[in-house]
Amino acid sequence: MTKQKSGSDYNADQIQVLEGLEPVRKRPGMYIGSTGHDGVHHLIKEIADNCVDEAIAGYATFVWVELLDDGGCRVTDDGRGIPIDIHPKTGKSTLETVLTILHAGGKFGGGGYKVSSGLHGVGSSVVNALSSKFIAEVVNNGTLYSIEFAEGKPTTELKNLGKTDRPRGTSITFYPDQTIFKEFTEFDYKWVLDYLRHQAYLTKGIRAKINDYRTGDRYEFYFDGGIKSYVKHLNFGKDVLDDDIFYIERQVEDSMIEVAVQYNDAYNENVMAFANNVFNPDGGTHIVGFRASMTRVINDYARKNNLLKEKEENLTGEDIREGQTAVILVKLPDPQFEGQTKNKLGNPEVRRYVENVMNEYFAYYLEEHPNIAKKIVGKAVLAARARKAARAARDSVIRKGVLEGSNLPGKLADCSSKNPAECELYIVEGDSAGGSAKTGRDSKTQAILPLRGKVLNTERARMDRMLNNNELVSLIKGMGVGIGDQFDINGLRYDRIIIMTDADVDGSHISTLLLTFFFRYMPEVVNGGHIYLAKPPLFELTRAGNKPSDFIYDEADLEPLLDAGITKRQEEGAKVDADAERFKQAGYTDQKRYKGLGEMDATQLWETTMNPEKRVLVKVQVADAEKADAIFTKLMGDEVELRKSFIQSRAKFVNLEDLDV
Repeated sequence: MTKQKSGSDYNADQIQVLEGLEPVRKRPGMYIGSTGHDGVHHLIKEIADNCVDEAIAGYATFVWVELLDDGGCRVTDDGRGIPIDIHPKTGKSTLETVLTILHAGGKFGGGGYKVSSGLHGVGSSVVNALSSKFIAEVVNNGTLYSIEFAEGKPTTELKNLGKTDRPRGTSITFYPDQTIFKEFTEFDYKWVLDYLRHQAYLTKGIRAKINDYRTGDRYEFYFDGGIKSYVKHLNFGKDVLDDDIFYIERQVEDSMIEVAVQYNDAYNENVMAFANNVFNPDGGTHIVGFRASMTRVINDYARKNNLLKEKEENLTGEDIREGQTAVILVKLPDPQFEGQTKNKLGNPEVRRYVENVMNEYFAYYLEEHPNIAKKIVGKAVLAARARKAARAARDSVIRKGVLEGSNLPGKLADCSSKNPAECELYIVEGDSAGGSAKTGRDSKTQAILPLRGKVLNTERARMDRMLNNNELVSLIKGMGVGIGDQFDINGLRYDRIIIMTDADVDGSHISTLLLTFFFRYMPEVVNGGHIYLAKPPLFELTRAGNKPSDFIYDEADLEPLLDAGITKRQEEGAKVDADAERFKQAGYTDQKRYKGLGEMDATQLWETTMNPEKRVLVKVQVADAEKADAIFTKLMGDEVELRKSFIQSRAKFVNLEDLDV
């Protein structure tokens, strides 16, 4: 029998009712995700999204973000302006109503917006609630009106400030409340720049401007081509099959469908999907419709023009997606997203809209551009042959289902635990370091996979060639997730995959090669937060009298440690010599610079790099997939000039004293 807890009655008096914007201040994370860097910049996005909605609706031509030198942010547009007349339900001005009541806005029917990026109508009011100071200025018929707030509550009445040269528009100035955003110091110019760039690409003809009065920096974006320009940007630095870009914009019922496509000679696809300017990283029905149509149209064209032999199988979606860069933008009045993050679009009718548009117009495009069509089909045919070769290779080296004992690669020293949540796999550079790691590890939870030499650069290789690389095959088998169409994240045998290489140029190169493989072929493992970089020490400082050594992981930490030791010796009256004797005077008898993991014995490797209580791990995260794609293309692709330019532009930041030459 369950024992009930005694105590006071549970009644209506104990139900807390939060009025107005109090819920936002009490639980800000529910509305903006976090109170850290992302959350505070989400405030800018909420206000600027309203400006973009005005542009999408055809009423605004620009959005202007100003980062003020007193810590505030001002966002301005030349749209219709928030109405200032008295609202019939609240008895207050519509401007005050919109800024102080959740779910009050022009996005809930009534013809305010046919489409918008916001669903919940809480944007401006949430920003107001989370600001220590909030100023709204509206120009209506050439007259400027203003009202101010603090923590979501009005501090002034709505004021008529008289006539102005501006015919119309809205300007919002806000200061994040530092009692809520405790870590906030200043707005990130680069974040705002990237946000505005995306909005300019996605809203054809809008001018997106930023002024940073703290530094004097300013920038303006304008892309007359819209998402067509976006595709060109995504393919920068890649060899495209043809300079021409397929583009179509069509209205279907009450929705607008916009698609741009161009192929390059790479082996991966890059498709960006948006609904009402909101990025959908997990895709949705618009992606499903696009892919179904592309597969059908290209196969039909190939058959009709005898580019596929009669006995050859149809090209698969995987074949057709190789080297494909596309941007899909749908604008619809009632988007249905899966979850508050809007990662995936769920409207079933959108699949039909996109599929019908692409079936008709991409088919026309191929007929009208036979040279481009032949290149696209030819690339897909090569991809199909590589896919079949890869499948044969994969079937011979990767078992299906969960990996067990005898099927694991022979060089893998596995851990005894079968609980993935507590297990970790160390990918170790070199047999020597691998041997030390095997001896020094915690064999219950830590598995060791030594790599011999540098793995294949998978940025320049199809899967069939990749699966002929013994090191990568061992890694795939050891992880247990499979590869390609057999990939299953649920098979991951280790919660943490830790890359452990030497702290030198070769070690960095090996790490980059492995990260390229994970990013291109196992993005789910990266996005799931499973990839880490181990940070081995650079120096060991030995103390007198068999005292424990000090290990230094960053060169910048060496000087302060020596200086602290010297100061202590000075206080004790010891004489301090300069330069070469400094570390001795600081209390150390020897200084060793590690050049590789193999120089450490098993005990040292455990204590410095593998012991969970002492080690330093760097978690690999992808903050911006588009930028990550561009960086991997630049550093690991075939374009030597791009890589050369990248290196030269950063050469001035390299300290030659830090290089082992």
